[in-house]
Amino acid sequence: MPSRRSEVPRDAVHHPLFARFYARFSVAADSKAGIADLREELLAGLGGRVIEVGAGNGLNFAHYPATVSEVVALEPERHLRQLAVDAALHAEVPVDVVPGAAEAMPVKSEAFDAVVASLVLCTVRDLPRALREMWRVLKPGGELRFFEHGLAPGRAMATTQRALDRTVWPLVFGGCHTARDPLAAIGAARFEVMSYRTLRVPETGPRMPTSSCVLGVARRPPEAVRG
Repeated sequence: MPSRRSEVPRDAVHHPLFARFYARFSVAADSKAGIADLREELLAGLGGRVIEVGAGNGLNFAHYPATVSEVVALEPERHLRQLAVDAALHAEVPVDVVPGAAEAMPVKSEAFDAVVASLVLCTVRDLPRALREMWRVLKPGGELRFFEHGLAPGRAMATTQRALDRTVWPLVFGGCHTARDPLAAIGAARFEVMSYRTLRVPETGPRMPTSSCVLGVARRPPEAVRG
């Protein structure tokens, strides 16, 4: 695939301990917390060429519909990328797993019909830059599908999230930030938010700093000019 030069080193993201924890935890969460059903909802109706940003261990791959002609899956962390390669072998659509970070995607501009961001905007180092890249690689009118956790609506939990983000949480959980507002960031990046719903994950049990989530669809407007 023709590519532009990446500005981020191939293994700029290196969290080997967290990667191994996440690989185990995410598989359990898919069944116990209902995340597999949310992945299905996130990807329903997609078609054409798709780029998935921060594919992790490839749990989305099994949920892509047959109308998708190709998935380019970016994953900067080496251990998770290898797991994603293994998952791609069992996918029903063609999946090409490549190293790459959200802030500097090694692909051509306006090359994709859709971008998928699934539980990744919390960890990117520069969120506005990552969203500019998503805009760049999308065709005009292309969709951004997003499923992210973020800032809780309640004051007490939001205060806790901000305190965690300033201290231990990013260090322990691979650069994750709990108090980001993905919906506001997507709107600030000039995407047109088409639909979304807020949800709690998991639906029952103790509320966690990562429980407040949003799932939705935005698009790069067909005639918009990047300012």
